[in-house]
Order: sequence, then C-alpha cells, then structure tokens
Amino acid sequence: MKPTLVVLAAGIGSRYGGVKQIESVGLHGECLLDFATYDAKLSGFGSVVYIIRKDIEKDFRERLFDRVAKNFDAQYVFQSHERLLTQEQIAMSSRRTKPWGTIHALLCAQEAVKAPFVVINADDYYGRDAFKTLGAYLSEVTSESTEHAMVGYVLENTMSKSGSVSRGVCTVRDGMLASMVENLKIYYEGDGIVSEIGDSKKQLTGKEWVSMNCFGFTPAAFASFNAFWEDFIATNAQSEKAEALLPNAVDALIHSGKGSMKFFTSTENWFGMTYPEDRKIVKEALAKKIAEQYYPEMLWEE
Repeated sequence: MKPTLVVLAAGIGSRYGGVKQIESVGLHGECLLDFATYDAKLSGFGSVVYIIRKDIEKDFRERLFDRVAKNFDAQYVFQSHERLLTQEQIAMSSRRTKPWGTIHALLCAQEAVKAPFVVINADDYYGRDAFKTLGAYLSEVTSESTEHAMVGYVLENTMSKSGSVSRGVCTVRDGMLASMVENLKIYYEGDGIVSEIGDSKKQLTGKEWVSMNCFGFTPAAFASFNAFWEDFIATNAQSEKAEALLPNAVDALIHSGKGSMKFFTSTENWFGMTYPEDRKIVKEALAKKIAEQYYPEMLWEE
C-alpha cells in the first residue's frame, strides 16, 4: 500500500507575519510545499492530504492546490477552532484565537487518512531522502502495526540565524526513539546554542538529534493521539495559549507502551519559512538545487 503524505498547513505564521504556507519561493511561483509534495510523489507516495484553515482556502487553491491536484491524488481538510470540541468546550474556549496545535490538526484529517502516512510541516524543507526512507518503511508495514518511524536531524543543521526555533530534542537508544522533549525556544547566543525553558537556559552542543515533525505512522497511532487530545482538552479548554503538540503526543505514545518509533537520521541542511528574512534564503537554496538539476525548473505540468 502506498503511503499518504499529510501536511500541517493551518498555522497562523505569527513570527513570519503572513501565510507562509503559500508564499512564492520557486522560479515559477511555487511554494516550499510544492517541493515537498513533489519529493513525496517521486518517492512512491500515493496521495497527499493538506490540513488548512478555511480562511486561506481560496488563496491555497490558486497558489498551490489546483496545480498539484492535476498531477497527484490530492485533497484538503480544515482545521477549525470548533472541530473535535463539545458545545461546553466551545463555550469555555470562546476567547481563544490561537489554533489548538499539531495533534488537533492531525486529528482533523483522521477520516481522510486510510493508509500509513507521513506527517510534515508546510514551512520546512526536509530533503528527498527523508521521504524515500519513510516511504519505503511504511510500504512494508500493515495499517494495524504499532511500529512507527521518524527521521531526525542534527540540531546545528536546523538552526535559523533570524531568530529562535522550536525543536523536539530526542534521546535515541539502539536505533529507537527513547524520549522526545519539545524545546520551544532554541537560539544562537554568541558562539553557542542555548535552549530557553522558563527562566532557565541550557547550553546545547548542536550535535543533538532533533525532531522536525517528520514522522511516519500507521493509522493505529490515531487511538493514542485521540486519547492524548481528550486529556489535553479536558485540562486546557479555557487556556488561550496551550497547544497539543505532536512531539509531546509521540513521547506519550512511547512511554505508554502503545507504540514504538524507529529512528532514522538525515544530515540534510534544513531551511524553512519561520521569519520574513527566511524567504530570501529559501529562494536562493531552491534556485541552487534547480541549477544543480536536483529539481526540474517546472515541477508540475500545468
């Protein structure tokens, strides 16, 4: 069974200051997400499901989806504030404007995902090898398997000079993910890299393995993710900022004994659309890959 690519593309881009998911960075107006979708298709994936907000649907179709859908089995679903909430929880969270996070987004796509799937962010560049690795792995497992997988990256290869980044710092044992701790603020300080958690700072080496939200799951993972979400919303329905994050849910899945996570690695240098200054860097990096014929000048047939 060919795996499905699931893309988290409903974020509000508060640090970027716009809808970075569909920002033009290719030679012919392509988005960064065009390249990830192209890599997945080339790596044997059978379909893609994008998770977006309703308010960007028109622009999303015009700038990306309609072009991709002519060349690939593609669909999109909506993440909205009210999805998966009871009427009481909707009332309790009426003042909230921030999305509920990546686990909530993924669960909004649950009914559309029928095969083993890879989850990625819309605004990160992962490299084709990640899709080849996870695609090959998921093509060999059953939908009922609880043996999931991920691709980890070297922290120093995923840093931004424009500001802080959020990364799940991983502990790996015998090729398996043992734990993952989401660090929401990692940045350069002088010649070093630090992670700021609350009022304290922790020095990092830059050699740590980190998650970039590049996970491969079977549909069996949804049972654990639904339980994680139910626990989260029961506690945080009134919160205006708390988010149900995929790395935290993966860590919970492992520690509950409900699943395992094979840890593949990549030495790819990351680039992505976190800050406005990043757009120039992304455009130059993609233009270089096109010049080297890693990508064709035109990804899709019009």
